[in-house]
Amino acid sequence: MRYIVLDTNCLLQALPSKSLYHKIWADILDGKISLCVNTDILEEYEEILSLKVTPEIAHNVVEAIANLTTTTYQNTYVHFELLPADSDDNKFVDCAIASDAEYIVTNDKHFNPLKDIPWPKVEIIKITEFIKQL
Repeated sequence: MRYIVLDTNCLLQALPSKSLYHKIWADILDGKISLCVNTDILEEYEEILSLKVTPEIAHNVVEAIANLTTTTYQNTYVHFELLPADSDDNKFVDCAIASDAEYIVTNDKHFNPLKDIPWPKVEIIKITEFIKQL
């Protein structure tokens, strides 16, 4: 099983059934990918999804994630603050570190400084590269 943290922008790209990246969402639902999350991430997912679809659909997506037995719910007690350019993204980094996720799947350039940080090592991968691995 793959353990990943999925940035919100990539979740949005993976949800539509006609998306090139829908296999990510399908693999999450099928238990092939464990989505690593915490309360802050789930709240952001619901907030941003609510702007794109109805609040009910957004809530249902978040509920589906929360109720999957393969979802890794990881509280974060240490906050590394590794992304000063967009501190709101630190919740994804902290979750990835705490859950020992394989990757943060993101297209957001604010995560690029992680490539130069030797410890704690957090691997980032673009959604196009991740889908090739599946």
